[in-house]
Amino acid sequence: MIRVKEVSVIGDDGESLGTIPTEEAISMAEDRSLDLVEVAPNANPPVCRIMDYGKHKYKASKKAHEAKKNQKIIHVKEVKFRPNTDQHDFDFKLKHVQRFLENGDKAKVVIFFKGREIIHREFGQRVLERVAEKTEDIAIIEQSAKQEGRTLVMILAPKNVKTKKGTQLKVPKPAVTKNTDANEEKLPSEELGTKAAAPNNE
Repeated sequence: MIRVKEVSVIGDDGESLGTIPTEEAISMAEDRSLDLVEVAPNANPPVCRIMDYGKHKYKASKKAHEAKKNQKIIHVKEVKFRPNTDQHDFDFKLKHVQRFLENGDKAKVVIFFKGREIIHREFGQRVLERVAEKTEDIAIIEQSAKQEGRTLVMILAPKNVKTKKGTQLKVPKPAVTKNTDANEEKLPSEELGTKAAAPNNE
């Protein structure tokens, strides 16, 4: 409900109609079978627009839905290596890392140390360096090797690359990053404006 006596009005054709009494503005909207919608309540005087409020709500809702549908959700896929991983196992797991990156997801590369292996942290570091080198054409290092307990962790993020199908893959901004078991974040709803009612002159 608009409680002020006067508002600045924009017509349904986008033309400014100036500052007029609120009751008169509402009557103008009703004469056109439209609504008076407050679009800038903090202005002085508040700004209202004559429009079809139902159609306005529908378009705003559809726009928000399309934005959510087109948003790229980036997952973080984890691949574990051992500091003494042999060549066959390394190649096998490397293919997983490459596939995740080509699909537009991030890869969390983890080196897990057992027992006294943690003393030779440099062995795990070398494995991470090999992974980074093998994926440098499709990935960037988002997080360099970082020790977390008995593990070394490196996170790779995809560059703009061509997938196996030949289509250009781009990671749009902004994007929601989540782990594979996390729930998707929701986009904030678009402000729809406030449909006006006659002022209360009590």
